[in-house]
Amino acid sequence: MQRFVQLALDFIVGPEPVVALPAPAPHARAPEPDAPPAEPLNQVFQPGTWHHPRANRLLRLSGCEVAYEFKRGKRRTIGLSVSHEGLTVSAPRWTPLGEVEALLNQKSGWVLEKLQQARERAGELARSRTMWADGAEFDFLGQRVRLQLDPAHGFSQVGAVLEPGAEGGQATLKLGLARNANEGQIRDAAQAWLMKQAKRVFAERLAVFAPQLGVGYKVLRLSSAGTRWGSASVDGTIRLNWRLIHLKMDMIDYVVVHELSHLRHMDHSPQFWDVVARVMPDHLERRKALKQSAVPLGE
Repeated sequence: MQRFVQLALDFIVGPEPVVALPAPAPHARAPEPDAPPAEPLNQVFQPGTWHHPRANRLLRLSGCEVAYEFKRGKRRTIGLSVSHEGLTVSAPRWTPLGEVEALLNQKSGWVLEKLQQARERAGELARSRTMWADGAEFDFLGQRVRLQLDPAHGFSQVGAVLEPGAEGGQATLKLGLARNANEGQIRDAAQAWLMKQAKRVFAERLAVFAPQLGVGYKVLRLSSAGTRWGSASVDGTIRLNWRLIHLKMDMIDYVVVHELSHLRHMDHSPQFWDVVARVMPDHLERRKALKQSAVPLGE
């Protein structure tokens, strides 16, 4: 039986792997039991502090209070991960807690910088969230589009039609909905149109880049995963997150090339990146732009 292998391109909004350092060798004595936090975790945290919703440890780093999630497991390194929720620390079962906190103090500058970046990123995502109503705006292929409810529509397309703006102005997506349509109805109609466009655009870009890479994919599937832009499987299935349709074409092309390149190398080895670079020499710049893009999730 062929072993199933899949490579995925994650959102930058997910947990960012930050530090994974070798843990000290196990001591002959039994591990010290974890002491309770030095301060209660139900206190009110002031600005400039970070409180993970599943925090079970509290530490002061460079004058800032950081309540973090601490986990032990079958691993050989101490791992630090920062997401919009806060700091998560994972350690081998035998590593003394004091050595974990010594590492946190050593990396305090890095930890606080990443926590601040995650907080700012969460704010950007919140501001970019679409309130689905008549007159709402969202990005389509990197351009702002305005929604307009059109109950007496005369267009032939099912449900919606995109009308370009006059003299290159803002385009309008007209939805064939009643004026009293609720937010859920408007969201569903708009997203159905976006998904249809995503399937069309992604198929067109796959057809452009697959021959250049010398690969052939079997199936394109749309994904709505909350943490991945796309994935590729050894069976030739390419999955692309439909929310990419909000972004500019150069970022869509980067994800398309990234996933197609996995059909040559199912890893992120230097050979894989050589394949990407042969088709897309500026892939590092595109990857950076993709990381910085604010695409609201879970709408």
